[in-house]
Amino acid sequence: MTPGSHAPTASGTSGPVYPRRPGRLSAALLVGTFVIIALAAALSFVGLPYVVLLPGPATNILGDEDGSPILSVKGAPTYPTAGNLDYTTVLVEGGPGRRNITVYDLARAGLRDSEVVVPVEQVYPPDASQKQVQQEGAAQMAASQTVATATALRALGREVDQVVDIASVPEGSPSAGVIEPGDVLVSVDGDAATDPDAVRTAVKRNAPGDTIAVVVTRGGKRRTLEVTAGKASDGSTIIGVNLRVDYDLPVEVTVNTGSVGGPSAGLMFSLAIYDVLTPGELTGGTKIAGTGEMTDSGAVGPIGGIRQKLVGARDAGATVFLAPADNCSEVVGHVPDGLQVVRVATFAEGLAAVEKVAKGEGSALRACT
Repeated sequence: MTPGSHAPTASGTSGPVYPRRPGRLSAALLVGTFVIIALAAALSFVGLPYVVLLPGPATNILGDEDGSPILSVKGAPTYPTAGNLDYTTVLVEGGPGRRNITVYDLARAGLRDSEVVVPVEQVYPPDASQKQVQQEGAAQMAASQTVATATALRALGREVDQVVDIASVPEGSPSAGVIEPGDVLVSVDGDAATDPDAVRTAVKRNAPGDTIAVVVTRGGKRRTLEVTAGKASDGSTIIGVNLRVDYDLPVEVTVNTGSVGGPSAGLMFSLAIYDVLTPGELTGGTKIAGTGEMTDSGAVGPIGGIRQKLVGARDAGATVFLAPADNCSEVVGHVPDGLQVVRVATFAEGLAAVEKVAKGEGSALRACT
């Protein structure tokens, strides 16, 4: 090439080479790319009113945590046992005091059968703070352990007296300044406070504005209090207290669940307490997991997050899962491979199921259909 000549262009002709200006289509694509990137960045920070439920860990109530037994019983003879009675949990992404759920979280959950997206109000009370959520969960967990203890003791033929006490008194309620949290109800309007329904019936027999005599035990002393009844939003008569069923238990039971809250471990607590209070290994050494809220009547109530708990149980090595009968419709079609799900409606059914599994007769147990 001689001095002053030009290099060939792409067309093979001779001439100077100049940078080409982007055409309209290229410019549009460039702008569109920037818009998509900006939108994606924005969506990653936009919080949505949902939470994502994921499988949580399963914990063997019969096991140890940091060298200490998770379950301890005082005031009654206990017996060594083996095997697993796992309570299962659900991890919740989002909610009060936690990071916001974004569109990416929803997309991820949509691709995984073990994750479920639900509106936040289905899991947490409106306007609840993180502290309030934790306190409520801890209270529910403590109550579930108490009901579980009573259930196990009754199954062993022990008599357990039930009492109704005051869980809380909302600020501004008719009972504020009169009735105190921790008061044990003896009678309301002359009727024995045998259970929460009896208390509500006695209150509703009055009209708003009436004075109702409430007898309580406080600090070991009986007191007669007078409460001016109020009116609820539906027009019914109230005294404005939150009730809690408690028991006069002959033994002291402690279950170390750490920061886990909620009432759904009641069935498994009951079985574990029954196990350590009876000779032999209830499970026969089998790894059994489950869930379900225990009620005072011995019924097993439904819980949330059953699909996530099934996966968590399977991942922890369980081969049998006890599921509340009222959750069976959510179980069908979502049972992980290698896990047998057994339908139970009462503590007695759960106990019988575990005993059959221990004998090698678990295959005949009723499944969720």
